[in-house]
Amino acid sequence: MTSAAEPPPEGAPPKPSPPPEGPGLPLAEALAHGTVVLDGGLSNQLEAQGCDLSDDLWSARLLADDPAQIEAAHAAYVRAGAQVLITSSYQASYEGFARRDLGRRQVDELLRRSVHLARRAAAQNEAAGRADPTVGEVSGGGGDGGIGAARALVGREPERSGEHQAAPGESAAAREGTVWVAGSVGPYGAMLADGSEYRGGYGLSVRELMGYHRPRVAALAAARPDVLALETVPDIDEAEAMLWAAEDCGVPVWLSYSIRGHLTRAGQPLERAFALAADNEQVIAVGVNCCTPADADGAVRLAGLVTGKPVVVYPNSGEDWDATARDWRGRSTFDPARVAAWRSEGARLVGGCCRVGPDQIADLAAEIRG
Repeated sequence: MTSAAEPPPEGAPPKPSPPPEGPGLPLAEALAHGTVVLDGGLSNQLEAQGCDLSDDLWSARLLADDPAQIEAAHAAYVRAGAQVLITSSYQASYEGFARRDLGRRQVDELLRRSVHLARRAAAQNEAAGRADPTVGEVSGGGGDGGIGAARALVGREPERSGEHQAAPGESAAAREGTVWVAGSVGPYGAMLADGSEYRGGYGLSVRELMGYHRPRVAALAAARPDVLALETVPDIDEAEAMLWAAEDCGVPVWLSYSIRGHLTRAGQPLERAFALAADNEQVIAVGVNCCTPADADGAVRLAGLVTGKPVVVYPNSGEDWDATARDWRGRSTFDPARVAAWRSEGARLVGGCCRVGPDQIADLAAEIRG
C-alpha cells in the first residue's frame, strides 16, 4: 500500500512457534471458486454454554480462565457447517490483561492460544471437551485462579491437532478437513469496553492507533492463522492504522467495517472506506460485519464495485446493543435467505456476528449448498 507519510515500524513480532496444522488450500483460492461459510457470534454461543461474559475482557477472559469453553463454542459452529472460525482474540489486549497483572509475554501466549483452540476445534469438533494438556492447566476455575495459571503458559507448546473427523451436518469442505482459522483483530474501542467501537473517532492519530494494533497483529500472525480478520472497524483512520499494522506480517487479511446505513459508524462514506483496500494485495476480502442485515444488503454490492475483491459479510441479528444496559434491544431480522442476493453481488465469505448462533449458521450453510 502507499501513503504520503509512512509511519515507522513500532515493536518487533514475537519469535514464531511451530504452528498447528492448517488446511493446505489458501482461503483466497477457495474464494475464487465459490462461497465460504463463516461462523456466528462467539459470545452468544459461550453464553448459551453457561459462561459469564460480564467482565470487561468479554469472551477474551476465557482464554485464561476456561479455554475449553472456547474450543467447545468453535466446535459447535463447525458442526453447524462453518468453514471459517474467527478466534476469541477480538477483545484481547495487552492493556486489558495488564489490569489482571499479566505481562506482554503471557498475553502473547494467550493470543497464540486463541488460534490453537480454533485449530483444535476444526480438527476435533466431535470431541471439543477432550482435554488438551495445556488447556487443562488454565481451565480449572475462574477469576484469579485462571489468570494466575495463564502465567504458566509461557514457553509451553500445545500439541498438534489430529486429523479431522466429519460430523453429521458439516459442509462439504469441512468433511474434507478444510476449515480455516481467522485471527480476530478487534478495534481500539473494544479494549475500552464502552461501546466505542460503534462510534469510532477516538481522538487518536493513525500513528497512535497503529502503535496499539501492531503488537497484537504480530502476536497473532506468529501463530499462523490462515487470515487475519480486521473486523468491526468503525472508521477510515482505524482501518488505515490496522492495514499498516498488518503490513509484512506474512498473513493475508480481510477488512470489515461496522456501519450504519451507507456510512461508517464514524459517519464517513462507505465508498471511501472500501477504496482504502482496493489496491492492497494483502487484503483478500472487504465488507461489513456487526451491522444490521438490512444495512449489509446495500454494502455488499458497494464493496464489490469499489474494490473488485471478494466481499465478506457477517451481520448481527439486527437487534440494537445498549452499551449502558449491556443488553440487546429489538427483534432479530437475520434471515439466511438473504444469502442469495449477497452472493449475486459478490459475497464470498458469509456468516453472522452477535446473536447469530449455530442454528442460523446451519440454515445459512444449507442455503449456500442449495
